[in-house]
Amino acid sequence: MLTDNSFYAEDVNYVLCQSGIDWEKFRNKSVFITGATGLIGAFAVNVLSQADEKFGLGIKLHLLIRSETKAQRLFGKRVENFILHTGDVETIGGIDTDVDYFIHAASQTSSKGFVDTPVETFRTSVAGTMNMLEAARSSGTKKFIFLSTMEVYGTPSDDRKISEDMKVSMLSSNVRNCYPISKIAAENLCCDYASEYGMDIAVFRLTQTFGPGIDYNDGRVFAEFARCAVEDRDIVLKTKGETKRSYLYTADAVAAILMVLTKENHGFEIYNAANEDTYCSIYEMAQLVAKECAGGRISVRIEEPKDIAGFGYAPTLCMNLDTQKLRRLGWNPSVGLKEMFVNLCRSMEETSENRNIELKY
Repeated sequence: MLTDNSFYAEDVNYVLCQSGIDWEKFRNKSVFITGATGLIGAFAVNVLSQADEKFGLGIKLHLLIRSETKAQRLFGKRVENFILHTGDVETIGGIDTDVDYFIHAASQTSSKGFVDTPVETFRTSVAGTMNMLEAARSSGTKKFIFLSTMEVYGTPSDDRKISEDMKVSMLSSNVRNCYPISKIAAENLCCDYASEYGMDIAVFRLTQTFGPGIDYNDGRVFAEFARCAVEDRDIVLKTKGETKRSYLYTADAVAAILMVLTKENHGFEIYNAANEDTYCSIYEMAQLVAKECAGGRISVRIEEPKDIAGFGYAPTLCMNLDTQKLRRLGWNPSVGLKEMFVNLCRSMEETSENRNIELKY
């Protein structure tokens, strides 16, 4: 299970020690988590499960999952303590119980998936979120968290800070925009439910988030960089790597989510979530991994294909998120980009079949 990995277990303990989370707010409460076997959802499950044991809170965890087998693999015997709801966010029926807190983390995350299955991507964001909002409303949820994305800001072209009130526009004729446009629509649904039904809802516009716990074969760029370091393979970029963005460690992201979950704002709020100190280009990040995680044993090469449309890559952009609003609540990320990758590489090495590889950091 996930917590068998020593680096993952350390990260869970790191969140349990965060003073900004009011653990007493979870006493005898129920929490419903969608996307509970995904990276962020599963980490939140493990944190809340261990908080329940450590502080004797009496938390009831409801998990929306697609596969019980995967849930058992990720959570081990702990899964016996959870209430499992098997299905998907679009079709699952009402929740026949009261739910105090709701974390809606289910989403398509593959850039290739945005291009190959745009209708399904859009439907998951919009129909799925509306279905979950209805379920939360009918079950008397005190606080609803929706995980959105930095991509709702479109394609900024310079390094200016981006705050939550930035206005954007994007082409509806671009198939890949099914993802950011559907997320904007889902955010607006959250705003509408807060306004019409008096629900307390917070939206997190997350930057790219990673850490121990990702699948070894995850297709996203940070996972490929880490695999290259673990396997001593050169990092091969399919673009010049000019896109710039900040990143966020999974443990820091979940700490922010749980902190906001227990704050009663009685309305609708949007928060950017990122570690601003990690802002860099993809090429610079690749160079960091080659040097700091692979000890200079690998190189970074650029091999641009003639047609990259099928990869589903976002256009070159500068996504420099301003996180003042979230930090004013008392949250501060503490894990930088080098440490994020070192922890990820060591975690992947520990759980991979390539156990004979010795990394030199």
